[in-house]
Amino acid sequence: MGVSTARPEEGITVITVDFPPVNAVPVQGWYDLAAAVRAAGADPRVRCVVLTATGRGFNAGADIKEMQRTEGYTALVGTNRGCYEAFAAVYDCEVPVVAAVQGFCVGGGIGLVGNADSIVASDDATFGLPELDRGALGAATHLARLVPQHLMRTLYYTSRTVTAGELHRHGSVWRVVPREHLHAAAMDLAREIAAKDGQLIRLAKASINGIDPVDVRRSYRFEQGFTFEANLSGLSDRHREAFVSSKACEGESR
Repeated sequence: MGVSTARPEEGITVITVDFPPVNAVPVQGWYDLAAAVRAAGADPRVRCVVLTATGRGFNAGADIKEMQRTEGYTALVGTNRGCYEAFAAVYDCEVPVVAAVQGFCVGGGIGLVGNADSIVASDDATFGLPELDRGALGAATHLARLVPQHLMRTLYYTSRTVTAGELHRHGSVWRVVPREHLHAAAMDLAREIAAKDGQLIRLAKASINGIDPVDVRRSYRFEQGFTFEANLSGLSDRHREAFVSSKACEGESR
């Protein structure tokens, strides 16, 4: 359990997130993920990183239960900073990052894939930001990199999700494949990228980031300020407690 790193082929590093049962990432997990991505990007032997996850879904966002059982704002601040570090690490990674997404990709998962260079998804993958339903704000910055502006706003306000097929039509998902072919499809793309000259691919990544019209780090940090404001007002805690209670009820009814 946690964040692991492997080098299955020359030039390719695979970073896997594994926090059962749904990959809701605890505070330390975000920092561990950031460290793993930065280490891979700094390795001169690496020319592409594949970001993947085990289990039912790619990422369920922050571990809300951890926040609710932690007194004060320690977990909230830790999650805010940890997410910021992980998202920035993916964006700033010195080599391209391919996200391989299965099942649900929500909340913090959108921050990761929105900052990735390429996305390969299984045909059962869904993407969205249920932040308003969880008493939070944030990652609109990254959702806006996946869908057009008005669709981003509608998805954000309604907490609805979109499918991998819909994102493929918008051009933000490279390929949609059956779940059993996801790893192979991600590795195919990574292999094609890793075949390029290592120095040139790093220059290409830096140059593309340099012409980005939005500073994703500053934009996301701005959003986080409103998340903290919602917490100080007591709004967030009420919504998180309702979410945790609903999950407990679901468990009892099974």
